[in-house]
Amino acid sequence: MRLLLIRHGDPDYERDALTEKGKREASLLSERAADWKVDDVYVSPLGRARETAEFCLKKWKKRAEVLDWAQEFLLPEKDEKGWDRIPWDFLPADWTKDDENFRGQDWLRLIPAAREKYAALCASLDGLLARYGYERTGRYYRAVHPSKKTAVLFCHFGVSMMMLSHLLNIPAEPLLHGLYLAPTSVTVLNTEERRGDEAYFRAERVGDCFHLLAGGEPVSASGYFTELMQESPFGRKE
Repeated sequence: MRLLLIRHGDPDYERDALTEKGKREASLLSERAADWKVDDVYVSPLGRARETAEFCLKKWKKRAEVLDWAQEFLLPEKDEKGWDRIPWDFLPADWTKDDENFRGQDWLRLIPAAREKYAALCASLDGLLARYGYERTGRYYRAVHPSKKTAVLFCHFGVSMMMLSHLLNIPAEPLLHGLYLAPTSVTVLNTEERRGDEAYFRAERVGDCFHLLAGGEPVSASGYFTELMQESPFGRKE
């Protein structure tokens, strides 16, 4: 099967909606995705994700199923100053000093509040994949009834990182701090079934923003702390 994770467009967090830029991004995404073969669409219950999805749903003439568990993965933790910080806001010297952040699910020991929520998220994701015939066993999946369907999930940066952590068996903190998924970026995962019914998800693309570059729309740095490289996908213009 193929699973697409799409982050919402440039957000107005106060209104839980898209900015005007976010709407342009979502429109460009829908133009790019118009001819995609999509079987099922899912969406976070939050407004910015649902608004982003609507642009593509009109092109696909489909409706999306709302998944409550796909909303943003927010777990404020107290830092050394007593401020609430989300897991991907910690600074390098702070989170890298703990070996647990680089070993399997040991990172959860450092964020106790995340244990139950992360477990529930993983169980919900596995429940969704089971609909397509993939059952989790240990660190991989059994393709009980292999599927060639494509499922699209419109959601958020943090929860996407948590899902990638589970699917790829990579601790969440290095993903949260080491990867960036821009607004309306597309992450594509496919199951590889190379021996019998053994299946493993592999990322074909991560944070793909071709539609923005092709449409001349700057990639948004929402959730990023440095300047983004902007370029034309068609090479230098004469």
